[in-house]
Amino acid sequence: MILEMKVPSPGESITEVEIAEWLVQDGDYVEKDQAIAEVDSDKATLELPAEASGTITLKAEEGDAVAVGAVVCLIDTSAEPDADATTTYDGGDEGSNEKNVEKELREEQNETKDTGAKAPNPADGKKASGIASPAAKKVLAEKGVDAKDVPGSGKDGRITKNDAVNAVPSMGTPTGGNRGTSRSKMSMLRRKVAERLVEAKNTTAMLTTFNEVDMSPIFELRKQYKEDFKSKHGVSLGFMSFFTLAVVRALKQYPAVNSMIDGKEMITYDFVDISIAVSGPKGLMVPVIRNAENLSFRGVESEVKRLALKARDGKITVDEMTGGTFTISNGGVFGSMLSTPIINPPQSGILGMHNIVERPVAIDGHVEIRPIMYVALSYDHRIIDGKESVGFLVAVKEALENPTELLMDNDVKRALEM
Repeated sequence: MILEMKVPSPGESITEVEIAEWLVQDGDYVEKDQAIAEVDSDKATLELPAEASGTITLKAEEGDAVAVGAVVCLIDTSAEPDADATTTYDGGDEGSNEKNVEKELREEQNETKDTGAKAPNPADGKKASGIASPAAKKVLAEKGVDAKDVPGSGKDGRITKNDAVNAVPSMGTPTGGNRGTSRSKMSMLRRKVAERLVEAKNTTAMLTTFNEVDMSPIFELRKQYKEDFKSKHGVSLGFMSFFTLAVVRALKQYPAVNSMIDGKEMITYDFVDISIAVSGPKGLMVPVIRNAENLSFRGVESEVKRLALKARDGKITVDEMTGGTFTISNGGVFGSMLSTPIINPPQSGILGMHNIVERPVAIDGHVEIRPIMYVALSYDHRIIDGKESVGFLVAVKEALENPTELLMDNDVKRALEM
């Protein structure tokens, strides 16, 4: 029986996906529920599992945009696994390696085929000087290099793609360095992120306000309770729970920051869904912590860990990345000192965290060394005034510098559920 596998719908508003990578080869035997491909939507990268066991026939190429509901492969469910060969799903062996070698040889032969010029006869002792493979011709054309000026390392002196990539254009004073370039197609997710960032810059009146936070109180709390917190709850007491709960408190004081524009109307939310920007293998992803106003320190840390692991492993779902009323972005994990984060539309605000550096500060007339973090709030000035934006960021700063009173109601153990 031949089973037609169709592209499932990853989400309500998604009409097509892109084949990012086939995890199997044409003709492989696959097991039911085995991941056979990674597909990109404009919101996430998802795995495509086999619907049945059998021999697979691929019907789309990597990079193809495929409509939801279209057939991407066929599975012959009557086929039996080859007892002498191990499929890619089991890690591969000599049988699969031989297939890869044969494929590479075919690709190499195709690359070195002539495209109209008569192939040189090796018997006449002449070299194919200046004759380039199709891929090499394209690279040389982009670099403005004449084929006759490039020595070929292929058969009979043919110019290979690698020769073309390493060819240095004549610029008067040769440098001898590699001046090659590479070109790759952007994934659907990356293209969508790019579109949204440009949209945010072009359609919002975005401004950024800055402040600094003395992280000493949080350092002291983490130093005292971090180990007990982890042993009891199975997650670390990180900075994200403090920042998330500080943002929840500030949003209650300044609800305009927890709003969005819809046409001529302003929508204000009575709940707080916090988007957290994380770096995944396919680029920036923004999973959402739902109803953060109802979460404790343990609840926030557990959600952050769960969503971050799913994003890292490429298993995050579209629903888990949809929505959000406010975003927190932590560039500090990469060493960022200060930045102006871009709003995640249709939201109206985003808080940027940065690295923590010991700095000299004036405390009661004396200079002390304190761990300081710069924070930034980018906001849509169309609905958030300067007074509200500055007040919001000051409220975040106050909560972070006095967490015991403002975030824990003067009962640390109860807040941490110790």
